[in-house]
Amino acid sequence: VQLQASGGGLVQAGGSLRLSCAASGRTFSTYRMGWFRQAPGKEREFVSGIRWSSGVTQYADSVKGRFTVSRDKDKNTGYLQMNSLKPEDTAVYYCALDENPTWYISDYVNWKRYEYWGQGTQVTVSS
Repeated sequence: VQLQASGGGLVQAGGSLRLSCAASGRTFSTYRMGWFRQAPGKEREFVSGIRWSSGVTQYADSVKGRFTVSRDKDKNTGYLQMNSLKPEDTAVYYCALDENPTWYISDYVNWKRYEYWGQGTQVTVSS
């Protein structure tokens, strides 16, 4: 499985960006696509996730109401729409796949559960 993330860039505070994550190779119907981010000197943190089959979504509290995760099954592509961006959203954003997702919060926020990772895309929000 390969994941190709794109869509990052430089934006002013209050602006928007949409990240994409295209999956290729062996595909699954039951995985979760997660979005994580990592700022310099900080731990990798969960941002959002979506169960591919059902479309059920999860969000970190810090992005609820501002970010929207979605997926296009036909294109095997996931999206993270980011609105009302803040300087503290600045980070490298990664998409990832968990082949065996559960419904436990402790699982879906845990980046170590995810088997496949995209290369990361930089998001920089200026104040």
